Amino acid sequence: MSRTTRSIAVSLAVLALVAALGLVYASPYIALERVKRAADARDAQTVNEYVDFPALRTSLKDQVAALLTRRIDVQKNGNPLAIIGAMIGAALVGPLVDSYATPDGVAAILNGIPPRGEPGERPPAPRQTDSPTTAGSAPGIDAEQPPQTTAGYRDIDTFVVTYQHGVGDARYSAIFHRSGLISWKLVAVDLNG
Repeated sequence: MSRTTRSIAVSLAVLALVAALGLVYASPYIALERVKRAADARDAQTVNEYVDFPALRTSLKDQVAALLTRRIDVQKNGNPLAIIGAMIGAALVGPLVDSYATPDGVAAILNGIPPRGEPGERPPAPRQTDSPTTAGSAPGIDAEQPPQTTAGYRDIDTFVVTYQHGVGDARYSAIFHRSGLISWKLVAVDLNG
């Protein structure tokens, strides 16, 4: 093998390695875009590829229960009916979790609309119009006020997308875990930001 041929082979190998590392690094961003697009289109089959629904359901149950507990603790001192509120809130956790652990719920979460723990709450229905002002906007969100979103690695196997609608508004995060070298799944929601 000539020196030039060896040089080209080494260059191609380095280029292939850099491209592979770039794909590994970009893989959660690609997964986020694909699951968001599939959830917005209510493509349940594709959403199932990118969401670990049992883990998401467990996370939602824990997060909504904690949200309701914090809300009750704040109201407990001045409200003698706090115990009744706690019982009602506990009864709401299951149906609320079930409604958000669906493609509609995933679409809402990835579009900046997390569960708030309200009685009878369900993810917003997708918009049916495709007018220039609403096409591509999140369901239930005014096209002029999309959430501020940041995304990045928490560690090598955890990727976090944080949403906030405005300064001072509550933040929450969607958490993805690596499920292979370049595969990622939505596994949790952190309603504390």
